[in-house]
Amino acid sequence: MPDLDMGAYGAYVWPCWAISAVVLTALTMRALMASRRWKSALKRLEDDRL
Repeated sequence: MPDLDMGAYGAYVWPCWAISAVVLTALTMRALMASRRWKSALKRLEDDRL
């Protein structure tokens, strides 16, 4: 198991990891929500065309 003790740098490293995880999660959720909106808009347009 890797040594997770960062010594004096831990106060900087761990918050950076946490912020990065939050940002990546937010971007993923945003992309999934946009995808759902696009799919519903496409379905609505296809239904109107028929």
